[in-house]
Amino acid sequence: MNRAEKAALQLQAVAVLRTLKETRTYDELSAETGLPAGDLNRYVNGHVLPSADRAEAVVSDAGADLLREELTSRVRVDDEGYVDNSGVVFDQSFLDLAAPVTAETFDFERPDVVLTAATDGITLAAALASYYGADCAYAKKSKETAVEEFIEARQRLDSGIELTYYLPAAAIGAGDTVLVVDDLIRSGETQELLLDIAHAADADVTGVFTLIAAGEEGIERARALTDAPVGALAHLD
Repeated sequence: MNRAEKAALQLQAVAVLRTLKETRTYDELSAETGLPAGDLNRYVNGHVLPSADRAEAVVSDAGADLLREELTSRVRVDDEGYVDNSGVVFDQSFLDLAAPVTAETFDFERPDVVLTAATDGITLAAALASYYGADCAYAKKSKETAVEEFIEARQRLDSGIELTYYLPAAAIGAGDTVLVVDDLIRSGETQELLLDIAHAADADVTGVFTLIAAGEEGIERARALTDAPVGALAHLD
């Protein structure tokens, strides 16, 4: 780890701690992270940065567990099983914190492109693309009028409806590394379409990530389609 990477990690850890401190006392945060309350006070208030080892522990260990807890507390599931995650996907600051935690936790290879569908996953994709210094691309259900060439992926869903996603061909180049992301995975149909687009572009998939997995069907479907890591930050039954 060079000096710039160390400084970035330390600042990410402070950002994670500041967000968590908004809903916790220092004693509660100490109990959850295993760090002394006095040290946490100094980190949160910007008097000193955590060591690299402590920063890595906050981001990859305590950070993942606590952000997962925070994420779950913001999600609502109605009586019919539909998920309201607007409290997460509308909060860009939270997603910006989730990006380094995701990278540390799942160890995805740094992608050239973060790919999602033009729905609620765009803000997460933007956060991850910014963290990795990658392009952010999103496939749509309709064609942009000024774009001449597209990569298309089409699938007939279990409901019988045929769904097609279009991505401008210039968004992903042959040999690019692609991380497929979304806010939620349930059946895995959307992720399969995005993987089809990546494969059609002759790109290399570095992973599939979602904030929330509703059940295991979608995760298992994605794992059957790629050898790259597949993961979700939180799981709902």
